[in-house]
Amino acid sequence: MFLSIATTHRPATDLGFLLHKHPDRLHETDLSFGKAWLFYPQASVERCEAVLLLDVDPIGLVRGKGRAEGLLDQYVNDRPYAASSFLSVALNKTLRTAMTGISKERQQLADSDLLLEAAVAPLPMRGGEDLVRQLFEPLGWTVDLTPIENVGSDANGSRYCHLKLSGSAKLGNLLNHLYVLIPVMDDAKHYWVGEAEVDKLLSSGEGWLENHPAKNLIVRRYLRNRAVLTRAALERLAPETASEALPPEARVTPEEALEAPVRLNDLRLDAVVDAIRASGGTVIADLGCGEGKLLYRLVRERWVHKLFGLDPAVRELEWAAKRLKLNEFGGPPEGRVTLLHGSLTYRDSRWAEAEVAVLVEVIEHVDEDRLPLIERIVFGETAPRTVIVTTPNADYNALFPKLEVGAFRHPDHRFEWGRAEFQAWAAKIGQAYDYTAAISGIGAEDPVLGSPTQMAVFTR
Repeated sequence: MFLSIATTHRPATDLGFLLHKHPDRLHETDLSFGKAWLFYPQASVERCEAVLLLDVDPIGLVRGKGRAEGLLDQYVNDRPYAASSFLSVALNKTLRTAMTGISKERQQLADSDLLLEAAVAPLPMRGGEDLVRQLFEPLGWTVDLTPIENVGSDANGSRYCHLKLSGSAKLGNLLNHLYVLIPVMDDAKHYWVGEAEVDKLLSSGEGWLENHPAKNLIVRRYLRNRAVLTRAALERLAPETASEALPPEARVTPEEALEAPVRLNDLRLDAVVDAIRASGGTVIADLGCGEGKLLYRLVRERWVHKLFGLDPAVRELEWAAKRLKLNEFGGPPEGRVTLLHGSLTYRDSRWAEAEVAVLVEVIEHVDEDRLPLIERIVFGETAPRTVIVTTPNADYNALFPKLEVGAFRHPDHRFEWGRAEFQAWAAKIGQAYDYTAAISGIGAEDPVLGSPTQMAVFTR
């Protein structure tokens, strides 16, 4: 099976910079199910074409599975030949950086719409030619289908085709369209579909999937019709329509959704990610990153170019590395995420290039007499353009029925500030280090006691 990408943008050989693959070389990638090659059959100023050729090992797919009933069906099928999730995995592993839209040498070009062509063959059409058009045409692609006759044909016509797409778009968008929609056309996957697939789908579908007219079908097929995962994905895309793609027995009524407990940690991370995005910063340092929950959110955002995670606990950094799959298949490109063992009480040049520094529920773990040292390191010496700080609102503690009067929410907290104390601290920072602070609450707001978490976004 193969996938080709071509452009007539001049000089067309800039395609090599966008794909991070030199046109003069043959690029080989070993996969658990076979091998992929990327090469350029044409590389001229007028036109450049890159081809991803995938060779799936059908024997390797079933080796070691024993003499189970139906084993012959695992040998004799279209898996080694038809475009499927195998091709999507090969695409992601071979062109992962290009899919993020990042190009060190040609970033302006990566951010621009180019005249592009793509070809996939053979592509399964489980749903017919109309479905292929319903998937790709709303994304602005001109679709040219050539049925492959006498191969898997049935009463409804050929089940396979040669697909050609043409149009103007960012290269990263085209690659993500193909990554998601090829398995949707096949309506199958060669690996177990779990919760991680929701994150992959939403990451690759960012900016287009939420408004696609076939959104429900795409989500359902991509997640192999697993109702729980489909509902979770649709809720994150558009909460008000999440149940439309589910069978009646799997739907959640508005009353049930309203009564479901809201996790403050999720709201806090959502608010922080939104604040980072609004700041315009793309190089971010998570100071006190712990096990990497915020980094895990941010690494899926294509606008994030580089991440640093700093923590004094080696064990926490080990958990973060596992969560992020650093140096593993499916993890971020090398150099995009750097985990650092260190302390905020020392100046550390390793994260000094950060445009945004984030301290999520960190300052309350520091003795108040040591806080000025951290203030000087972060706001004075490193001085990123934006600093985001969240901390508990002590005023709200009265609403926690199981929390004793005067007690802190966590035994390791050295202090907890009410809203007035936090505002005074923010004003002091602004005056001392020339920052302005915008303060807001996170979580359900009590009319008297405020929100459970308070956040300050400092801008230099």
